[in-house]
Amino acid sequence: MRNILMTVMMLVVVVVLFNAIIAQDSTGTRSQIQSQGNAANTRINSLLP
Repeated sequence: MRNILMTVMMLVVVVVLFNAIIAQDSTGTRSQIQSQGNAANTRINSLLP
């Protein structure tokens, strides 16, 4: 029983950390990667052949 409780608590901690670090709307890792990718696409599109 104790092992199940520890496993469930660890899963809850992982989900909370994921939501706080990765999936946050404006300052999360996902939005930073997306904004840098958009900036890279803009620079690539502005290159002259």
